[in-house]
Amino acid sequence: MSPAGPDRHDGPVAKVGPTDGNPQRIAELAAEALLSRDDASRMLGMELLEVAPGRATLRMTVRSDMLNGHKSCHGGLIFSLADSAFAVSCNSHNDSAVAAAASIDFLAPAFAGDTLTAQANEIWRSGRSGLYEITVVNQRGERIALCRGRSNRISGTVVPNTD
Repeated sequence: MSPAGPDRHDGPVAKVGPTDGNPQRIAELAAEALLSRDDASRMLGMELLEVAPGRATLRMTVRSDMLNGHKSCHGGLIFSLADSAFAVSCNSHNDSAVAAAASIDFLAPAFAGDTLTAQANEIWRSGRSGLYEITVVNQRGERIALCRGRSNRISGTVVPNTD
């Protein structure tokens, strides 16, 4: 969100044509716009693998500069991957939303060279709130972390004029 508020669309925004109300196309445009303005996710090397209404999958490779003092991936960076998948998922309906709360359980360490994948799924959405579960796995499918996030809708849309 820009300092001027959620209705201001700084940075590149996807060119939007008529979507005919297609929820999948709206989710794709919202993800493209959101991630085009997300310098933190880009800096961490995150890549969008899939988006659908209420769902998103992102991937990140653990680099040596992401390791903590125990030579495993810093938990904050694993959380960042989960949080970015959560953000794409809860904004996939093109209603601007932010995290209101999140918790994470770390189940196993990740190491340099591991490829982590976070899949976020909407489990409930009503009014201005939503609940999401995010699972982070490594390249072998081993669970690294489980996260739950609660979103809060704010004013505005991710992409203007999707009608």
